[in-house]
Amino acid sequence: MKTLKLLVIDDEPGIRSGISRIIRNFTLSFPFLDEDLRFEVIEAATGEEGIEKVDSKLPDIILLDNRLPGIQGVEVLEYINRKQYDCKVAMITSYPSLEMAVKATNDGASDFIPKPFTPEELKSSLSTITKQLFLKRITAKMKKEGKQVRFQFLSVLSHELKSPINAIQGYLELMKDKQLGNNVDDYMEMIERSIARADGMKRLIMDLLDFTKIRFEKSEKKIKNVNLKQVAMLAVDSTRPLAIHKDVNIKLDLDEDIIIKADPDDIEIIFNNLISNAVKYNKNGGEVICSVKDSNDLIEIVVQDTGIGMSEEEISKLFNEFVRIKNEKTKGISGSGLGLSIIKKILPIYNGEISVESTENAGSKFTIVFPKII
Repeated sequence: MKTLKLLVIDDEPGIRSGISRIIRNFTLSFPFLDEDLRFEVIEAATGEEGIEKVDSKLPDIILLDNRLPGIQGVEVLEYINRKQYDCKVAMITSYPSLEMAVKATNDGASDFIPKPFTPEELKSSLSTITKQLFLKRITAKMKKEGKQVRFQFLSVLSHELKSPINAIQGYLELMKDKQLGNNVDDYMEMIERSIARADGMKRLIMDLLDFTKIRFEKSEKKIKNVNLKQVAMLAVDSTRPLAIHKDVNIKLDLDEDIIIKADPDDIEIIFNNLISNAVKYNKNGGEVICSVKDSNDLIEIVVQDTGIGMSEEEISKLFNEFVRIKNEKTKGISGSGLGLSIIKKILPIYNGEISVESTENAGSKFTIVFPKII
């Protein structure tokens, strides 16, 4: 249960103690929150004391009387507004004038609770204010995360696409000027490098599209029967050119025709990422083994390689967005750093889990387990 700090600024001891009694066992729950809410009451008898408690305790909600000894409630509200504290304020007052009400509203007051108030009126107002507080916080968080994601997209795109585009442009300029003569064969290395660079850009764009789909798409999943053996074989076929280039042997160990109900795109993303990573981070002349087993109503997908492996510290960062393992052994290996984070977002949809075992310079083993009937 989450506890919210409720600051009551009122010069009447009876009001302060009455509020404490009313909400002592009062809890709130909202469908958009995972836990119930309770309140911890903090008291202040003057505006000056209230400001000190606001600064030191950082309350979530403030019940503020306007008529106070010393500075008035609206002055306290002005102070809170200037400081831009993340809280909600309700004015509690006997005789709110129109002028005071307008000023308080302009300075951020969310509600007015007239004295005297019943326990039900106080609880109702607290429920409304608390809901406003959390919706405001959730909205701010979503905006912040959205800006961060857009910034990361732009950073990744500008960094990852700039270099291959420059390289391809350079090769094309050399071929245009016929700097190696008129024999097409003399330009084959440049052509192959350009194709490899273009392929890397295509993979990056596909990763970004997959990531945005999993993170932001709200439409229903296209659930249908999916043959895991067929998807695994297609993933191997798409990775075959890279495997041939690195002399990596891919072996499949598959039970016959395991059928599950899922979105085919999700399953394709899982196999494509795991198998392509196993080849990409392998050693020349290495091996990749992909197995899919149906055991006791559980599906187990294992992709194991004989590649460069990872340290414990590298494994701990592996599923974060835009994270790529960078060391001397991965120099020259391109990627978006999104593939495994995408898998991590897909698996909860199917009640699945992923685990990693890895030894540096010996290889890595990725295991996914999920129930056959979702």
